[in-house]
Amino acid sequence: MSDQPFTHLNSAGQARMVDVTAKTPTVREATAEGFVRCSPVIIDALRSGNAPKGDVLAVARIAGIQAAKRTAELLPLAHIIGVHGATVDLEVTDDGVAVTATVRTADRTGVEMEAMTAVSVAALAIVDMVKGMDKTVQIENVRLLAKSGGRSGDWRRPA
Repeated sequence: MSDQPFTHLNSAGQARMVDVTAKTPTVREATAEGFVRCSPVIIDALRSGNAPKGDVLAVARIAGIQAAKRTAELLPLAHIIGVHGATVDLEVTDDGVAVTATVRTADRTGVEMEAMTAVSVAALAIVDMVKGMDKTVQIENVRLLAKSGGRSGDWRRPA
């Protein structure tokens, strides 16, 4: 346990949003990843473009971008920030779909939660689009890969 005080609790131990008013806006970026494990039936449908509900990857990409922009509506203590750039990349592999999202801003706080939300919602959209084909589809390993900018500087997940 850290000796640092909890930043999201007030002196009475109640949850609070940290005040970032005095912080200077800086360019910040975060990248996250996740994986949607799929059966061979789903992989074949994704590769052939024949999924019953339509273009799974296009829907997932748009869902992820939209989610990045709406993160503060989902996470109670997240700040409303300007999402100035968001990409969601999807790669169909032999056993699933790799999802990677990068989010950028020039604001007072970072976009790590926005990147992880983008990955999570893109993955959920994939599940929603293919669950009728195989209910064993599952989301795995959503995690932050890297962040840059802000007071704490750059960070990259160790290999």
